[in-house]
Amino acid sequence: MVSPTPLQAFSAVPKAPKTNKQTLVDGEKMTGAQALIRTLEDLGVQDVFGIPGGAILPVYHEIHDDTKFRFVLMRHEQGAGHAAEGYAVATGRVGVCIVTSGPGATNMVTPIADANMDSVPLVVISGQVGVNAIGTDAFQEADTVGITYPVVKHSYLVTDAQDIPRVLAEAHYVARTGRPGPVVVDITKTAQVDDMYYSWPQKLLLPGYNPTTKPHGHVLREAAKLFEQSYRPVLYVGGGAVRSNASEQVKELADLTDSPIVTTLPACGIVPDSDPKVLGMLGMHGTLAATAATQKCDLLVAIGARFDDRVTGKLEAFAPAARVIHIDIDPAEIGKRRQPDVPIVGDVAEVLDALNAEIKRGQAIHGLPNHESWWKLINSWREKYPMKYDETTPDGTLSPQWVVEELSRQAAPSTIWVSGVGQHQMWASQLVDFENPHSWISSGGLGTMGFGLPAAIGARIGSTRDFGGKKPVWLIDGDGSFQMTSEELAAAFIDNAPVKIAILNNSVYGMVRQWQTLFYDKHYSQTSIQDGENTEDIINVPDFVKLAEAYGCVGIRARTQDEARNAIKRANEINDRPVLIDFRVYKDAMVWPMVAAGQSNDTVTYMPGIQPLLHHNAANPAADDASDDTENVAEAADIAAAEK
Repeated sequence: MVSPTPLQAFSAVPKAPKTNKQTLVDGEKMTGAQALIRTLEDLGVQDVFGIPGGAILPVYHEIHDDTKFRFVLMRHEQGAGHAAEGYAVATGRVGVCIVTSGPGATNMVTPIADANMDSVPLVVISGQVGVNAIGTDAFQEADTVGITYPVVKHSYLVTDAQDIPRVLAEAHYVARTGRPGPVVVDITKTAQVDDMYYSWPQKLLLPGYNPTTKPHGHVLREAAKLFEQSYRPVLYVGGGAVRSNASEQVKELADLTDSPIVTTLPACGIVPDSDPKVLGMLGMHGTLAATAATQKCDLLVAIGARFDDRVTGKLEAFAPAARVIHIDIDPAEIGKRRQPDVPIVGDVAEVLDALNAEIKRGQAIHGLPNHESWWKLINSWREKYPMKYDETTPDGTLSPQWVVEELSRQAAPSTIWVSGVGQHQMWASQLVDFENPHSWISSGGLGTMGFGLPAAIGARIGSTRDFGGKKPVWLIDGDGSFQMTSEELAAAFIDNAPVKIAILNNSVYGMVRQWQTLFYDKHYSQTSIQDGENTEDIINVPDFVKLAEAYGCVGIRARTQDEARNAIKRANEINDRPVLIDFRVYKDAMVWPMVAAGQSNDTVTYMPGIQPLLHHNAANPAADDASDDTENVAEAADIAAAEK
């Protein structure tokens, strides 16, 4: 049996004749549209992103020069959603969008799904046709609540103007509390134009919604005991720790327990990369040391992480000898993919404050941990298998990895880094020096190409609002990813969001080409996009420098290292408009290390032919034969020593 979607169910209910009689007379009389604007102001919303349209026009009619929030007019609803995401991650506040019905709302589905996957607080306000038109296939009618239902934290269909303040207050609260996420508020045109009586604050009606934030004492004692019994602990830190602002608590736990820190993609920078306990990102394209430490650990402490497949590889072979402590505010994540020995439901920051106190009490009795042998093994992986790449390329183009490192070298320490999705995203996560939390914004779970530019605009709006623009925003993007939302250059220029854009232009869909090279017999089907070819017989479409200039931005092209250094220096000096640099990079550069999808992390390939955790070196079998026994014995000895 197929259940009806919310809007189908609503349209099947007989509609009583509308009366204008108000039973509530307390408050200031105004229209629903006026109440919506007033509610956003009273919620403290300072910046809103969106595009107007017919079914939401009464609301836009009430946005004036003296409205207390700034409105940023984007060029596509998807861009508005991603801008709100970038704003939310950069500032820690709820991102707000206002779009119209039908195609306006359906264009928001991707950002809503993206925010849902990455736990980004978002309130999406969409217009809807009038109550009497629902279910009639009216112009620009779509079942917005039904379409987005699987990918939202919560949703509302508002048919009565009097409900608007309460619903928006609830939506804002739900979006930012517990596990953050997107909330859709679909408001009929009827509710927008009808009169109501406004009062503030509103009483929230959320029966059953009471997120657990504080941990229970007995699980803290059990977790502390596991730390006491561990010889090879690893802190596996995810985006939930970032959303909880738990940077200091994670650092304290690592220092207390002498544990290494490995991170997921969204958690890059939660503890500065310069901290010796930070091993970097683990998983498919993580550092060798981070992946190896996780595979060999005897205690895995998942902190705001969800055991994503890109992290675990083959789940059954992930950290096979480890006991698991799993800390998450969302009880649905506990045990979803790996059953923990100690489950702890609660806000990461609050849990770690309590856990650190419990560990200190235990250490006062039992003494401090000594993981010298464990760190000896970890540091040997670090020394043997650092991040490296070929700085020279066969065709003389730039090495994309070198470009990313040079961007990081010249950037201010306070820089907010944003990426699109693809190889450039992985190189950024590997090679940028992250020294601050909330300094890295990327699409993780959904992997949305086109995320980068609008998210960077949102982050730059947030930087201007909260930090006086003193946190510059660099977008590292690919030529394919960038073209999916490049129209937002108009918003960046007109709304004074001077982002700095580095396009790693290899003229192909790079990550897809890498997979075609490795797994699909080098059959490069439909991955050449011919926008950065370095030959005169191919016209590059588009010319990114001309495209930037057409939108009022500064466009620069760099083909050599000297040109690249000068271009980056010039971009850092320009702060009155967006700057785009078209870096011509090698199309067959690959992201290493790599774990093939679905394979055990023990099969991680450091560089082609080198799989250190299998002790197999196809590039030099003779050397491997001579060294295998020695390496196996040495590693076994280090692990045994760590357990003493």
